[in-house]
Amino acid sequence: MSIDMGLYAWVQEALEPMGTVTMRKMMGGATLYLDGIIFAILHSDDIWFKADKETDAVWDAQGCPKFSITLKDGWVDVMNYRRAPIDVHDDAEAMQRWARLGVEAGMRRPIKRKT
Repeated sequence: MSIDMGLYAWVQEALEPMGTVTMRKMMGGATLYLDGIIFAILHSDDIWFKADKETDAVWDAQGCPKFSITLKDGWVDVMNYRRAPIDVHDDAEAMQRWARLGVEAGMRRPIKRKT
């Protein structure tokens, strides 16, 4: 699976007023960070913003499904990322508004401690 680099460039451009967007490729997609905070993933030609219990109702109201992927063994992994509304693809203000929810969810996520 390839990453839409044009979409990544658009995310960087649209979110420039908020900070620096960086990417880390992994598992056929990429994780996006805004100033070091995980806020989204790219998978194929879609962007999925980080969500949590505090923002689920907002995403549900917009009809934004959760990200899921079917693994080779048939197991379906559902992750707490939501498909972005279509307007983020051509409206910088919409990209910023929805990305802000992802950043906020990323800031609330618990820090994993090494044991």
